[in-house]
Amino acid sequence: MLQAWIQFVGEEASGQRMAVLEKLGHVGVQAVPRGVGELSGPGVFVFGAADTATLETLRELQLRPSVRVLAVATSGAALAEGACWRLLKAGASDVLVWDRARDVAAEIAARLERWAAVDHLIESRTVQARLVGRSPAWLSVLRQVIEVAAFTDASVLILGESGTGKEEVARLIHALDARAQKRELVILDCTTVVPELSGSEFFGHERGAFTGAVGAREGAFALAHGGTLFLDEVGELPVGLQAQLLRVVQERTYKRVGGNGWHQADFRLVCATNRELADEVARGTFRRDFFHRIASWVCRLPPLRERSEDILPLARHFLQVLRPGVPLEFDEPVREYLLRRSYPGNVRDLRQLITRICKRHVGTGPMSVGDIPPDELPPAEGPGDWQDASFAQSIRRALALGAGLKEIGRSASDTAIRLAIADEQGNLQRAARRLGVTDRALQLRRAQWEE
Repeated sequence: MLQAWIQFVGEEASGQRMAVLEKLGHVGVQAVPRGVGELSGPGVFVFGAADTATLETLRELQLRPSVRVLAVATSGAALAEGACWRLLKAGASDVLVWDRARDVAAEIAARLERWAAVDHLIESRTVQARLVGRSPAWLSVLRQVIEVAAFTDASVLILGESGTGKEEVARLIHALDARAQKRELVILDCTTVVPELSGSEFFGHERGAFTGAVGAREGAFALAHGGTLFLDEVGELPVGLQAQLLRVVQERTYKRVGGNGWHQADFRLVCATNRELADEVARGTFRRDFFHRIASWVCRLPPLRERSEDILPLARHFLQVLRPGVPLEFDEPVREYLLRRSYPGNVRDLRQLITRICKRHVGTGPMSVGDIPPDELPPAEGPGDWQDASFAQSIRRALALGAGLKEIGRSASDTAIRLAIADEQGNLQRAARRLGVTDRALQLRRAQWEE
């Protein structure tokens, strides 16, 4: 029996409550009674109209990183005028219609089962030991990575700035690959490939194929047979070499340099780059056909500045790796410093910083400001300014889209309220204290959302 929370919003949805629960029970989905503040994991959100109240409830649910929402409309009319896109933007992971002409209950069960399996893998040692973070931006990407890795054989293109963890994601994709006779992960850094020897590097060569070829050599495709081939910085490959690789990527056959026979290579392809390959294709510096062959599925890793909630968990993780078995922590000023510092090198930059701090630390007490290397010390200033560049960028985008001062201010207030309520697990009293308002004021604002 698959357990999931099921929430009904609006009179029309509530009127179908018994019928929906009965049909879901027949396909093995058991409703777990929980309050709005207690919701976690995959669940079903049944609604009769995609109105303001429905969208606001979805936005509130979206602020709980563990929650994943399958929105189910009671009729097709509820999804008129592009409502499904608004529901996705508000936080739904998928949208269905409770259509009596087909077995929607079975479709719901299949999605919930897949989502539960993905969430189970997220909690596994295989994932937690490699990729740390619980921010909504990171969990969204991680769920996609796990699903495509464990339940498909698709080629994957990983995009992201330097230091965002592209190689770790590639290693995770290989680790979760479900092939029974899976072989090794082969990594080839495309920035190190010498053009004159690229054929040998990828295809291998026969003895005597060129001066210095004193013996036969297997290339990357042969070594990756039965396993996974990871082409790091694939955006650095010359256009001519891309053309040579296209047949292998497409048909999984190749010839060694100096050879006449065709060889088979069955491998999963994972590529990564910090370049915007779509722009490179438009400029003609990256082959369009090669791009589409390597990008069956595209994963874009967020930079650390877009997942700042993960900075301290990542820092603690690096401490555990560097000093295993020693329960070290950071003093409050050090935690504040880590959160305020910029990380142009992303996660790699943070790890290097923690390594330097750790090497200076002595004893078993918490890391203090004296452990921060002198060249890393911030300039003397007052408390951290939360109105940073990302805040200004959000305001600039709102203005560009035509939002006025009143709308921007109210949206900022609503977002702060939702975040505080989510952080306090739905406890309005604690959320009100954090926001510096009364419980009554918070209740009135929430009531306005539901009007």
